[in-house]
Amino acid sequence: MSDILETSVQLEKVGQILVATVDNPPVNALSHAVRAGLVAAIDALEADAEAQALVLICAGRTFIAGADIREFNRPVLEPRLAVVIDRLDSCSKPIIAAMHGTALGGGLEVALACNHRIALPDTRFGLPEVKLGLLPGAGGITRLPRLVGVPAALTMISEGNPINAEKALQIGLIDEVAKDDLRTDAIGFASRIAATGGAPRRTSDLPAPVVDQPYLDEMRTTLARKFKGLTAPQRAVDLVHMGLTTPFKEAAEKEYAACKDLIASPQSRALRHLFAAERAALKLDGVPEGTAPRPVRKVAVAGPGVMGRGITLCFLNIGTPVVLIGRAQADLDKARHLIGKALADQVTKGRIGQDEADRRLALLTLQTGYDDLDGVDLAIEAVTEDLEIKKDVFVRLDDALHDRAILATNTSFLDIAALAAVVRRPENVCGMHFFNPANVMKLLENVHTAQTAPDVLATITAIGRKLGKMPVMVGRSEGFVANRMLSKRSREAQFLLEDGATPQQVDKVLAGFGFPIGPFALADLAGMDVMAAARRARLARMTPREQACDIVDQLCAAGRLGQKSGAGYYSYGEDRKPRPDPAVEDILSAHRARTNRPQRDIPDQEILERCLLAMVNEAAKILDEGAAARASDIDVIWTSGFGWPRHLGGPMFWADQMGIAQVKAALDRYAGLVGDEYFKPAALIERLAAEGRGLLD
Repeated sequence: MSDILETSVQLEKVGQILVATVDNPPVNALSHAVRAGLVAAIDALEADAEAQALVLICAGRTFIAGADIREFNRPVLEPRLAVVIDRLDSCSKPIIAAMHGTALGGGLEVALACNHRIALPDTRFGLPEVKLGLLPGAGGITRLPRLVGVPAALTMISEGNPINAEKALQIGLIDEVAKDDLRTDAIGFASRIAATGGAPRRTSDLPAPVVDQPYLDEMRTTLARKFKGLTAPQRAVDLVHMGLTTPFKEAAEKEYAACKDLIASPQSRALRHLFAAERAALKLDGVPEGTAPRPVRKVAVAGPGVMGRGITLCFLNIGTPVVLIGRAQADLDKARHLIGKALADQVTKGRIGQDEADRRLALLTLQTGYDDLDGVDLAIEAVTEDLEIKKDVFVRLDDALHDRAILATNTSFLDIAALAAVVRRPENVCGMHFFNPANVMKLLENVHTAQTAPDVLATITAIGRKLGKMPVMVGRSEGFVANRMLSKRSREAQFLLEDGATPQQVDKVLAGFGFPIGPFALADLAGMDVMAAARRARLARMTPREQACDIVDQLCAAGRLGQKSGAGYYSYGEDRKPRPDPAVEDILSAHRARTNRPQRDIPDQEILERCLLAMVNEAAKILDEGAAARASDIDVIWTSGFGWPRHLGGPMFWADQMGIAQVKAALDRYAGLVGDEYFKPAALIERLAAEGRGLLD
């Protein structure tokens, strides 16, 4: 027996059944060793005259969870997965896949090439390749529709979401759900199949369903709307159609060729970059491997406003008791009502039952003081963005909490070190910057100071994951990473209005790039009064041109507060759709005349580059200052929190695709047009351009 077979796929004979156990921790990925081991196991089955069938099972916590992504950018070593699949399919004796944990991607394709499938009740099955800009390339597209029908197959292939064992049994993906021990049940199943003495049932031999062209056309439209700008979902429809109308062997070859093409596509490179970046973001600099998070059994939230309520909901939704602290009982009663309403909405939408909503609300305690915080392991302040008020809250919390309790601030731009300076245990202080609405938005910017304890950082990262967030650790910096970069885009959007662009032109360009909403439609949604308050908070630190660019203040003075008042940068009817308003152009024309800025025609390319390059340049400064640990973290922040299209990889990936030398040249050009104080290339960009390297190198 070969070394590969011994180490990667262990083979055992139980009566007349061979059992091949894949053992490739942590997720039994289809590495070269596993592929070679599977072929060796099939050879052993064919060569053993007494063996009547083979059970393919996996050790550890999961069935084969997919391809080994580390091999994507390397030459493929034989046997390729397609070869393994062909050997499984052509074997003269039955092969039964016994699945547990997850059977994903190439792992599910392996199972599809087997003759029968049995699984534990909690197993999940999926073809998630589309989430990486890819599609199945080893029979998933050609086999799955033959087994489960076109609608179920195309949904799995084009959306990439897993299904459970109950659904898999219902649609015919699996033959049986194991009742007791998977290995024992699978061997019993294989023995019954072998006893029939018939030829193996091959999925490739099943008849192709009849093509329903209207259904395929409808799916193209639906997927184009649901996955705007993404190529792979549309290709999925084309390839499923091809697989149904082409002889099987030829269709399988075309499926593999299409997968190879997609691997080399810019969209797949971007999505694979984010896949790796999101995992890298969870690796915390300065936190020793194996650092245990502190227990968080109870949480306090100071501030019953919009952010405090949203943060409270986050913890109630995962079953953590929350003490919500406010200054007045009326504020707390209002908060409780609105939190209850949010939970009731989840019941109405069928996401939870009424009993669960009641259970979550029962975890909420309201109080107007800082007494009775026994047992609170984490306190998050979410009061108004005033440093002195926050300091007072921190002192009160510090006095009330036990020595190991974590003190977190939800500030979006204030100096966390200033808050840490007023407490007795600065090592317990950190930032947890939730984004509005806190119970919906995926991004969580966790912030450390120079004194924050390593296990505090481990704790808030673990909490972020438990809350279903994408936690990214950042350092001290005004606006941290997300809002600091956003402020530069907002600045350029305002300057573009001064230079002659219209709100609808700027919004159209940025929405056309892939953002879900343009900056001015977004401002109208947030409220001009909110935007004006944020501007006032930063006014003293602005440049003279920024101070003079008071378009937001003028709209507020005119009563144009956005959607809430029916008019902002746009006017709104009952349908709440934005419409260009001549009154806004009058305000802009008067502003240009008063500030002596003549109107000119602004090309769309200038709008896009000024808005995006302003962010990239600021990101380079953030990296040089150490306020972000790695460039890829910035891409995670922008794709998770601000709608940067995932298939474009994030601002750092986009800049690298443009080429840093070209980025520098464009920044130099706009520095001459707008001013050095706004576009002078960051020192990091100057260095990288001179060295011929990228931000992600």
